[in-house]
Amino acid sequence: MKITKYILSITLLALVMSSCKMGKKYSRPELETPASFIFAYGDTTYNESLKWWQLFNDPVLDTLINKALTNNKDLLATAQNVEAARLQLAIQKAELYPQFNYSGSAARGNFQAVKLPEPTNAFNIMGQASWEIDFWGKLRRMNESARAQYLASEHGLNSLKLSLITTVAATYFQVMEFQEKIIIAEQTYAIRDSSYLILQERFEAGIIPAIDVNHSRIQKAIAATSIPLYKRGAAQSKNLLSVLIGENPQLLELEGNLNQYSDIPAIPPGLPSDLLNRRPDILMAEQELVAQNALAGAAQAARLPSVSLTGMFGLASDDLSTLTSGDPAWNISGSLLGPIFNWGKNKNRVKAERARTEAAVYQYENTVLNAFREVEDALYTIETLKEEEAAIKEHVEAAIEAATLSGERYDKGIASYIEFLESQRQAFDAQMLQTGNRQDILEAYITLYQALGGGWQ
Repeated sequence: MKITKYILSITLLALVMSSCKMGKKYSRPELETPASFIFAYGDTTYNESLKWWQLFNDPVLDTLINKALTNNKDLLATAQNVEAARLQLAIQKAELYPQFNYSGSAARGNFQAVKLPEPTNAFNIMGQASWEIDFWGKLRRMNESARAQYLASEHGLNSLKLSLITTVAATYFQVMEFQEKIIIAEQTYAIRDSSYLILQERFEAGIIPAIDVNHSRIQKAIAATSIPLYKRGAAQSKNLLSVLIGENPQLLELEGNLNQYSDIPAIPPGLPSDLLNRRPDILMAEQELVAQNALAGAAQAARLPSVSLTGMFGLASDDLSTLTSGDPAWNISGSLLGPIFNWGKNKNRVKAERARTEAAVYQYENTVLNAFREVEDALYTIETLKEEEAAIKEHVEAAIEAATLSGERYDKGIASYIEFLESQRQAFDAQMLQTGNRQDILEAYITLYQALGGGWQ
């Protein structure tokens, strides 16, 4: 009973004295956030639970994203790293509690510290307990750091998910862009090939000069060259899409076109300060700061003495059958270990951890500033691309009409063939520009959704 009271008294004293922690308590750095985004208009109520890719109302895209979230190898590898961080946290937590071990031995001989006249047996079984009392909070700071590193890895996983989804969507729309450009190039080639054959016949009849035939042949070759160029781009984009969804490269059959996304509902951006609690990269940077702040506290606590309690309870006998019948042996002790003089090693370790903490603060602030910039860039990009879209639409209509009129003028001998070819070239370039602009607008929306944090809870 006296032993029990003694142990309880020491434990209570240890718990009382371990209530303090060295180092600064973490608080989020104060940041000056703008009241609103510069290029945001109207309602700014952000729906953070929205799966934004469903706004495109495309079942094929939904399927590809779901496959990527299930099968992408980078995502699966990162998920295992998160699990490893969680287990590391559990390991670190265990350091806060007493550690229990056991040992046993059996021996026979005529030497046990001194030489004996006859060989004897020696049996023992021992239980041991040790506990480093966390007076200065070193272990709790290490636990705090491990927890923050685990949370940072989870936010890192969410950041990778967001990046994966946006990459799948952007690559999907890029495939459509290439496929539409292939169609435009093939149609242009068919027109120019037909035109070349007619001009060849006219030249042979002595109606037109050879230069007109040569120019027609050049334009036909230019159109022919662009077809494999865009086919190559489409195939490579499909290969990338296959890898993103965790499958071997394959020529995916994607039937959609960019025109079906003519009316995309915009997600309002919300308030800039919302990004601090929404974007996974910002949350990850903050948890890395929390972890580093805790390491600075642990380094400070390491300069102070550490106190440990150890205990032993065991049985020993020279006869295995009477091992448990004798009086037990026990021992309980405490130890104190602290630095005296180590050439400033521990002091400099504290300074180094504090310097790393300041660096983590700057990294966190820079992550926030870049988040604001990315949202502003995406908002303004969408606005200006829509302005371009209206101008390009007018350009395409005018270029196609001019090409038609130039063809009629050439047939009547009013216009030169050079004028006709130039009109065809402008119509071709305008159509390609319009297709690229549609894809740019879709990608800008994707970038905006990513910059806003992607709707992750």
